[in-house]
Amino acid sequence: MNIQEVADKLVQLCREGKNDQAIDELYAGNVVSKEPKGSPMEFTEGKDAVKNKTLQWEESVKEIHSASCSDPIVADNHFSIVMNIDATYKEHGRMAMSEICVYEVKDGKIVADEFFYRMNGKK
Repeated sequence: MNIQEVADKLVQLCREGKNDQAIDELYAGNVVSKEPKGSPMEFTEGKDAVKNKTLQWEESVKEIHSASCSDPIVADNHFSIVMNIDATYKEHGRMAMSEICVYEVKDGKIVADEFFYRMNGKK
């Protein structure tokens, strides 16, 4: 897959709520994932660890009120998307979040992702 195909497939799977399938199909085994400084999972390395991080997040959610994912913007070997989610979390209550997600692709697989966000207050 070229980078546009990887980007389009990731967006499709995210819009369908198939985040773990996206990791299985599109991520390289040695992927690295970065969250903002101070986040519980600030740095994660390896496909299994990234998938586990995603599953932990899914388990922390009580209810998703709305979610959206923009079309990708591709440049060379990187692409970015904007994700928005309004969810009620088991421990923190209802919160809305908007993030910019940046992905690096090599040989048809995502080798790195980084997320830029600030948590909003409870709704």
